[in-house]
Amino acid sequence: MNKKLFDILVCPVTKGPLIYDKNNKELISKSSRLAYPIENDIPVMLPEKARKLSLEEVEK
Repeated sequence: MNKKLFDILVCPVTKGPLIYDKNNKELISKSSRLAYPIENDIPVMLPEKARKLSLEEVEK
């Protein structure tokens, strides 16, 4: 994923920081407990497309 793009992206729900999960190709927002998918190197920053994270996943 493009470093410059990652540096400017925030969670659309909380406006908080994101964590890049390279293995799952997702951007993680711990504050909203959502994981936004990355498809074809493009982050899909739509809350309705995001996967809900369990408490265990957030604590990792």
